[in-house]
Amino acid sequence: MKRGFAILIAAILFGGCRSYDRYTPLVDQDGLIPADRFALYGHEQAQVIAIGREFGSALTTKSAEGFAEQTAAAVAYATSLPDVVAVQADTIGHLLTVTFRSGWRTAVLPIADGKRGSETEGLPPGARQ
Repeated sequence: MKRGFAILIAAILFGGCRSYDRYTPLVDQDGLIPADRFALYGHEQAQVIAIGREFGSALTTKSAEGFAEQTAAAVAYATSLPDVVAVQADTIGHLLTVTFRSGWRTAVLPIADGKRGSETEGLPPGARQ
């Protein structure tokens, strides 16, 4: 009886351990405004969605090196956009802080919806296609 109780307690404890995967919940878009609709709010919002899509599509492996390469690719894409003034990267947190010419500063998370940044509607003229 004691052995069965100990096994039951161990199973409950191990089942309650959380996953260390911090990336998957970040790219989950459930409950948010769809990316295509948010991109239609304005040129800067379209650029945010384009950066997020490039950020999400740049992931090759879920290793420290893969996340670093993903972030570097997203920063390179963001700096190529016409209204982006500054980009600060957080590789561990999987986000970029983007500052626009208008002064708007926002966080950009990866968007893994299967589209590339150039497929985003509403990008201003001069945005890299």
